[in-house]
Amino acid sequence: MTTLALTDSVTMLRRNLRHMLRYPSMTVMLVGMPIVFLLLFVYVFGGTLGAGIGGASGGRAEYVNYVAPAIILMTVTAVVQGTSISVAMDLAEGIIARFRTMAIARVSVLTGHVLGSMIQAAISLAIVVGVALLVGFRPSASLGEWFAVAGVLAAVTFALVWLSVALGQVSKSVETASNLPMPLIFLPFLGSGFVPTESMPDGVRWFADYQPFTPIIETLRGLLMGTPIGNNAVLALGWCLVIAAGGYAWSKKLFNREFSR
Repeated sequence: MTTLALTDSVTMLRRNLRHMLRYPSMTVMLVGMPIVFLLLFVYVFGGTLGAGIGGASGGRAEYVNYVAPAIILMTVTAVVQGTSISVAMDLAEGIIARFRTMAIARVSVLTGHVLGSMIQAAISLAIVVGVALLVGFRPSASLGEWFAVAGVLAAVTFALVWLSVALGQVSKSVETASNLPMPLIFLPFLGSGFVPTESMPDGVRWFADYQPFTPIIETLRGLLMGTPIGNNAVLALGWCLVIAAGGYAWSKKLFNREFSR
């Protein structure tokens, strides 16, 4: 049974990769949004915000180093929005119902989406990091720290992909599926992604300090730029574990419900 599930998962992964190659506009759209935000904040707001962060010596060059970790995280949230859309499209077009009649492992249908999204996220992250380097991002991370960054991003992507798989299944339409993950895209703005939380009003600061994305951003920033991490890494991985477990359990429940109909 395990071998069957593995073989079927590879088949479903191949299907999702072919779908991604056949419709590259989706990938371009998903990776384009964080790049637009990067260029906007660096070239339009970077001079002023950089001076606010670094004092008289601060500027655009300092701000791109500050904001890059948030843009990197936003790349993941943009990709998982595509996951939700893809799952909702499969449901709306009846592909899931067709798979239900075939002798395939149930788990492989969702696993194919998850693995495909992980690969799409890796490609998107490479592109966004490359653009960030072109506009002045200068990380000080060692090779080991880059591997740690890759591990944190893999954990975040895995967790958010499972959550988006559930959001895609619970959506009544493809349009709804494209809107439900939107809060994930904007959460970095209500955290330490673009400005320090110390500059926020008390109520907003409390939310920014305790929401999931702030410790993730601070962990990425610490690994890439050498800033203090403290207990943020533990909190980040803890949030990833909670989101992944909750997303997986929710996705499995929804999918089994579809199969039982």
